[in-house]
Parts: sequence; structure tokens; C-alpha cells
Amino acid sequence: MTAPPHILLSVRDLSVSFTTKRGPVRAVDSLSFDVHRGRTLGIVGESGSGKSVTSMAVLGLHTGAEITGSIRLDGQELVGRREREWSRLRGRRVAMIFQDPLSSLHPYYTVGEQIAEHHRVHFRSRRSVARRRAVEMLAEVGIPEPERRAGEYPHQFSGGMRQRVMIAMALACEPELLIADEPTTALDVTVQAQILELIARLQEERGLAVVMITHDLGVVARVAHDVLVMYGGRAAELAPVDALFASPAHPYTRGLLDSLPRLDDADDAPLRVIPGSPPSLLAPAPGCAFAPRCARAAGASPSERLRCATERPLLTGPAGHPAACHFPADEGVTS
Repeated sequence: MTAPPHILLSVRDLSVSFTTKRGPVRAVDSLSFDVHRGRTLGIVGESGSGKSVTSMAVLGLHTGAEITGSIRLDGQELVGRREREWSRLRGRRVAMIFQDPLSSLHPYYTVGEQIAEHHRVHFRSRRSVARRRAVEMLAEVGIPEPERRAGEYPHQFSGGMRQRVMIAMALACEPELLIADEPTTALDVTVQAQILELIARLQEERGLAVVMITHDLGVVARVAHDVLVMYGGRAAELAPVDALFASPAHPYTRGLLDSLPRLDDADDAPLRVIPGSPPSLLAPAPGCAFAPRCARAAGASPSERLRCATERPLLTGPAGHPAACHFPADEGVTS
């Protein structure tokens, strides 16, 4: 009998709020999910859905935010830790690959110096040891002539190679959890595929837990084992990747899938979109955040529409595939 996968990251009832001149903004609202060692959780949703805010909360990078709930890394609570404790965790146990490697790398230092410094901070290693580790990591992520290129500056690398440098830096200290925030957005399709294959290979070799944050369902289909769909700062649906694509339970998920271009579309076929706009986080609706854009709710009876508008749906449903919808799949309502 196969042992169940080990839960490395457990997030429960996480809420992240910011104070603004226009009032409080709850960017993440009562979010719960798990990430298993050796598996990839894809977090998907429109801009403003709370994906990146969630990842930064896991890394303790928010300043001035009110954070409630629980974030446990291998059983250890992270919420409420002091910055000194966070600085020992970041890069060592949890690492992040950011969307834009050029702005994440320092232009005045060589890539080898930056990777080596990252290693020295956490292991207090000698310069020669840290430099050797930097060259090893550049070779591991597929950068040719790593000894020579370790002495070059970020602007001397292509976009794809800079992202490989960021992956090398993130993994130099052997973290257990890797968070990748839109790591392929600015790359062309061929390079994007290479970066995703690299992350998948390194994950398999190292047994990493990975959180892949993206708006691209193609990326999710390629690399994720499990998928969390977010909308308006809340969890809309959580499922294994095959189940999500085969039978989406939430109408927002269905809308995202329907919006994907298809090979059999005519050349002049209009793009399919989800009508309406994302919800305001300054004045969140009391009921389902997606109700104003939901065809399923629009086709419901008056009493059912009232429920969607006034009663917040909970993330419930079959084990392993819950959805925050009063009428998941086509249960009771025709869209």
C-alpha cells in the first residue's frame, strides 16, 4: 500500500488585508490549501485574484499588511514570525522565482557573485566554496560554459538564460518549497517550454514541492498535479489537474477553459470571454463574488439568484474536488 504524500505546506483560513486611502482591501479572503512534497500546485486566476499576494504571504514579504489564519511549513507556524526568523527561512527552506528576472537580478554584480552571496548568507561558506557552488548550479540549470558565464552580468544573458540564473539562485541552498510566480510570462513559447521542463526535472530530482502561479491554463496543464482556482481573493475550485480540465465544477473555471483558443476555431472566430469585470475588493459582495458574471446564476430561479447574491458559497463538494458554488457543475441550474 502506497503511503499518502507528505504535506509540506498547509495554509488554513489565510486572509491578507491592506489599509488604503479608500478603505481596507482584503486581497486574500479565508484561503485554504495544501502543497505536497514532490508535487506541483498550480494557482490560477485573473489579475487581482490574490495569487501573488498569497505567495508573498507564504514568504513573509508583506509589510504593513494584516495577516490572519495559519501558514505551516512542515508543521511549523510561519504567521507572526519576526523578520530575523524569516530571513533564515527565505532562500533556505522556501525560495521564489519572480516574473521578471532582469529586475530581480542586480545589474552591478555578476550572476556568479549573486548566487555565491546567496549561498554564503545561509551557509556562511568561504568565498571559494560559494563560487564553486554557483558554477555547479549554473551547469545544473543548463547554462553552457558555466565557469565563464558566472563572471558575466545579467544584461549579457537572454531572457530565458536569466530565468535559468534565477532558478539556479533559488535552488542553490536546497530549499524544500519552490514558488514560481509567472516564471515564463515574458518568454517565447519555445523558451517557455524549456523553462517548464527544467523546473519539472529539478523537482523530480530533488523531491521539491512547487507552487506555480500563473494565469496561463496551458502552463497549468503542462506542469501541475493539483490546481487551485482563485477569484476575488477567494478559492473558487480545488482539484487534481485531470479532473479540473475534464469536469470543472465552478462556472468561473468553465469560463476560463472556454476562453482558450481551439485548433478547430475558424480564423475569423471571435475570442470567447467571460463577460463583466472582476469584483471590487474595496466593497466585496455579500454573496458569491462571481454571481454578477455567472451565466449559471442568470439562468436560475429568482430564489436561487437571491441565494447567489446574498449567501457566500463555501468550498465544499466531493473529496478532492471541492468548489465554492451553490450549484456546482450543472446541479439544478442550466447555464
